This record gives sequence, structure tokens and C-alpha cells, in this order.
Amino acid sequence: MQNNQKINDWIAAFLSEEPPRSKSLVMTIFGDSVVPHGGMVWLGSLIEMLAPFGVNDRLLRTSVFRLAQEGWLGSQRDGRRSNYSIMPDAQRRLARAYRRVYSPLTTHWSGNWTLVLGTNGLDAAERASMRKELLWEGYSVIAPGIACHPAGDAEALEALLQRMGMLNKVYVCQVSELPGVRGKPLADLVAEGWDLSDVIEGYTKFVARFTPLLEELRSAPEPIAPEQAFVVRTLVIHAYRRVQLHDPQLPVELLPTPWPGAAAYELARELYRVTWEPAEQHILATLRREDPDAPTAAAAFYDRFTGLR
Repeated sequence: MQNNQKINDWIAAFLSEEPPRSKSLVMTIFGDSVVPHGGMVWLGSLIEMLAPFGVNDRLLRTSVFRLAQEGWLGSQRDGRRSNYSIMPDAQRRLARAYRRVYSPLTTHWSGNWTLVLGTNGLDAAERASMRKELLWEGYSVIAPGIACHPAGDAEALEALLQRMGMLNKVYVCQVSELPGVRGKPLADLVAEGWDLSDVIEGYTKFVARFTPLLEELRSAPEPIAPEQAFVVRTLVIHAYRRVQLHDPQLPVELLPTPWPGAAAYELARELYRVTWEPAEQHILATLRREDPDAPTAAAAFYDRFTGLR
């Protein structure tokens, strides 16, 4: 199989116009490509994986060093060689994040709201940290000391509070509208609590940018080459992840219609289905150049995007 020149041109244009930050790209490759194969990669293989994106040896070493300092990666040496793997706590956080990426946006509303109360009892640093983490999980601060979400993930919230040492410092409860009492329309609460304009713009831009790529892949006379498929698959997940992880994951009943996230998900899924198999050939060959025993993808890998097989 030979590289498709039109796809090469698309990749070159994308990397020129929207060059991904190397540290973020390393995490995309770990989450999408390394974790399914055991979660460990030798530095030489990682250098080879990052090379097609214009990330050189020096920049990669700086990125993994910083990720290790931040607690995302751990490293080990074997003589002159070193390898990197996801730390256990980071692995759990990464798994939750990527579960969102590969799952359809079809959360339905039960009519209940998850509330996190009592943040006024925290000191300033704790309050700022809690606010940042809750916003990242899609919550909205609707009043001083009160954050809410209409489809809060209990497991993710429990892990967040435990990680921050705040399990016994805030109240968590579920509430619903009181029947017989007319309040403000829910649409107003959603509009006031969540500014979706950047997320809508991100999904719309993703669809506009990647639709021509899917058309080219479908019309190509030959199958895509393994390394080229790996680059495409990685860029798809990297770009989609950047938008999707800022999506507060509101239930479909509370979203504007039409919701561009649905089209973005379908596009990402189709691009992944076209590229995953040859990309896996490249990933496994690259990992096994330094680790002959690198495993094939775990069974859970094939559940991505509602099933790859």
C-alpha cells in the first residue's frame, strides 16, 4: 500500500494551520494507541510515533518529562533505554475521559439535578480548585456555593471529590422541580448556566474540516497505508477530543436542535472505522520494534464507537 498524496496534503495542511501541542498530542496517543496495548511504550517507539506530526526528539523528551512531573506518566530505565507508562490514578482519569470520547452523545434526562453544596465552607484555594474541576466535569455554578448538573455522573463525581480530598467537605444531593409551583423555564436555566457557543462552534468546525477527509478516504482507489492511517486516526481523535471534553454533556432534551455534536460524533466514528485496522498494524509494528512482546489490542478496544467489528 502506498501513501495517498491527497491525504498527505490534507495532513500537511492541518498540521500547518492547527499544529497540536506536543504534550497534548502525547496524551492523545497514549489514550488512543498505547493504553489498549498494555499502557507502556519505550521511548524509541514513542519518538517514532510522534515523528510524522513534526514532534522532534527534544520536544518529545520535554513533553514526557512534564507529564511525568504532573503525575500522568511514570518512567523506568533499562540500561540506556527508558519506557513510559500511565500512572494508576491518571489511568482512571484517562479511561473516563476516553469513555466519553468513544461513546455516543445520547444522555437522556431523568428530570433530576445533581447539586454540589457547601463550597462556601472551603478556603479560597480549595474553592478555586473545586470550581475548576467541577466546570471541567460540565457542572455550572448557579449561585455562590452551589454547582449543578442535570446528568451528573456519580462515579466521576465521587472520584473527583476523593482525588481532591473533599469527600467530607461538601454536600451532594439530587433534586427535581416541585410539582404545582411555576418557576423560570428550564431553557432559561440552561442558557444562564451553560454557554454552549464555543462547543457548538468547535463541533461545527470539526465537521467542516474532516468531512472532505472522509470523502477522500472513501473514494481512494487503494486502501490507506498503515502509518498514514495512524496519523489520520490520531488527528481525528485529537481534534474531536479537544471539543468533546469541553462539552458539558447535557441531556439531549436540554440541548438546542439540531445539536452539532451528533454530526461530529458520527463523522469521528466513520473516520475511525475507516482507519483503525491499518493504524493498528502500524502501532503494533512500532511498539514491537523495541518490545517484541507488546500485546495486541485488548478486547475493550473493539467496543469503541459502538463497535468496530
